[in-house]
Amino acid sequence: MESLTPGQREQLRSLAHHLKPLVFVGHQGVTDALIAAVDENLTAHELIKVKFNDHKDEKRALSAEIVERSESAMVGILGNVLTLYRPHPQEERRRIHL
Repeated sequence: MESLTPGQREQLRSLAHHLKPLVFVGHQGVTDALIAAVDENLTAHELIKVKFNDHKDEKRALSAEIVERSESAMVGILGNVLTLYRPHPQEERRRIHL
């Protein structure tokens, strides 16, 4: 996915403000199951939050891996929460229009 412009990031951050994390990075780190959960939630919601319960000191590197493996765009990291965006594959089902 192409990278987001600063304006698009700002719009997505405001949309994500009220969201609760749907996926949690635990002691096992980034696993296939975690990527599957991220992928499933991105398809369903387009915009999600991922919370780092463990590996907080490695969150930048792990975030890059999650973004790459889930083919999403990083909206940002605030504290221990990563916000991701990926538009729905079917254009008519997209809820977020940038």
